[in-house]
Amino acid sequence: MIVKGILGVLLAIGASYYFVGPILLNDKPHEVPKLVEKNWGPAGVKEDSSIRPFKIDIPKDVIVDLQKRLSNTRELTPPLENTGWTYGISGASLTKILDHWRNKYDWYKRQELLNKYPQFLTRIQGLDIHYIHAKPAKTVSNGKTLRVLPLLIVHGWPGSVVEFQKIIPMLTTPRPDADFVFEVIAPSLPGYGFSQGAVRPGLGHAQIGVIFKNLMTRLGFDKFYTQGGDWGSAVTSDIAILFPERVLGSHLNMCWVSGGQAMFWQVLGSFFPSLVVDAKYASKMYPMSQHWSRTIEESGYFHLQATKPDTVGVGLNNSPAGLAAYILEKFSTWTNPEYRFREDGDLLDKYTLDELLDNVMIYWVTNSITTSVRLYAESFSAENRNKFDHLQSYVPTACAVFPHEILYISEKIAKLRFKNLTQFNHLPRGGHFAAFEEPKILSDDLWTFVKNLENP
Repeated sequence: MIVKGILGVLLAIGASYYFVGPILLNDKPHEVPKLVEKNWGPAGVKEDSSIRPFKIDIPKDVIVDLQKRLSNTRELTPPLENTGWTYGISGASLTKILDHWRNKYDWYKRQELLNKYPQFLTRIQGLDIHYIHAKPAKTVSNGKTLRVLPLLIVHGWPGSVVEFQKIIPMLTTPRPDADFVFEVIAPSLPGYGFSQGAVRPGLGHAQIGVIFKNLMTRLGFDKFYTQGGDWGSAVTSDIAILFPERVLGSHLNMCWVSGGQAMFWQVLGSFFPSLVVDAKYASKMYPMSQHWSRTIEESGYFHLQATKPDTVGVGLNNSPAGLAAYILEKFSTWTNPEYRFREDGDLLDKYTLDELLDNVMIYWVTNSITTSVRLYAESFSAENRNKFDHLQSYVPTACAVFPHEILYISEKIAKLRFKNLTQFNHLPRGGHFAAFEEPKILSDDLWTFVKNLENP
C-alpha cells in the first residue's frame, strides 16, 4: 500500500512536470491582456470627473432600525462543551458582543472618529468610488524639504478602510532617517462600504485594478507605490502586472502564487523540502496534508461566496447578529489559528470591540455585504481565473510574511510570479489583518522597502 502511494505521488509529479515543464523552462514574460475599460454603473449614468468631498453621515432611522433588530435577536444556541470557536463563533461570546453593540457602542462618536481623515467620492467607469486621501503632516524635516511619494493602499474582505485608521499616521508622518514621506490614498473596493457596486457581472480583482489605476490618474499621480493584503494584494499585483510603468514598487502582506508551476514545486517539496523552502520555515508548508486540511477547514465561506454570493447575502443583510457572527469569526481565526480553541476566541487580543464593530457597521449601514462577496464569484469565474492567474510581475516587489497569515508560500515559489522580488521578510508577529493588528510592524517593513528602492 505504501509503495502504491509513493508510486502515485511520483506519477503525479511526473505528470505535473510533463504539463508545466515547458512553462518552467520558458521563463519569458507572458503577454499581458488589454482590458476594456467598461462602464460598470447603471445604464444612462454619465462619466463625471469631479471630486466631491465626503463625510460619513448615517441617517438616524438607520441606527434606530439597527437597535430594534439587535433587541429582537433570538436567543443564541449555546456552544458545545470545550469546543471554543472550532465550530464557528461561540453563541456565548456573540451574546456578549451583541449586548455591547446594543447598549455601549456609540455610533455617533465612532462616526466622528471615522471622519478624521479627508474622504472623497469620484465617479470612475460608471461607479462612485470612495477613498481616504491623507496628506503628510509636514513636508520639511531637519531643514530639508521631503519628497512626497503617493501610496495606494488597498483593503480586502471582510475588512474595510477602517483597518487603516492606525497605520495612516505612521505613513504620513516623516521619519528622521528618510528623505521622503507618504501621501496615502485608501479607496474602498467597489461594492464595499461607500464605493458603489457593479450592476453587471465581470468586475473581478483585475478590473478593479484598472479602476484604481484610473483613480490615481485622476488624482494626478503618474507613478506611485502600492500596498495591499487579501484582495488588496490581488488588486495591487494586477496593477503592477497590467501597468508596470505606473508602479514604483509593490508591497504585499499576502503574497500568493497559483497555477501549475507553484503546485509542481509544492508537491516536489513534500519529498525534498530543501529545494523549496528554508528548513526554518518548512513546517509552514509541510506536511502538505496538514496544511491542506486547515485550508479546507477555513474555506467554506470561500466556496459559498464564489458560487452563491447573493444567497448568503440575504440573511447577513437582514440580521445584524448574523452579520457580526460571519465577519467577527474571521477576525479571531485569521488573526491567530490558535484562538479558535479559546472560549472567547481571544477576539480582543489585538483589537477593541469598538474597532471591530466599526468595521461591521460599515457593512451594515451601507447594506454592502452582498456586493462585497460578489467579488469572489467574479474573480473566480473561468474567464477571469484563466486570464490572470499565470501572469508575472516585473515591478520591484516586497513580501511581508506574517507568522499567522492564512496562506504561506516560500521565497522560491514567490519568485515564480514576482520576478523582481527585492524584499522577503518573515515578521515577528501578526496575522491576516496586518494593518489593523500590527500597524507599526507593517509600516516599518514598508518604509524599509521604499528606502531601499529610493536610496539603494
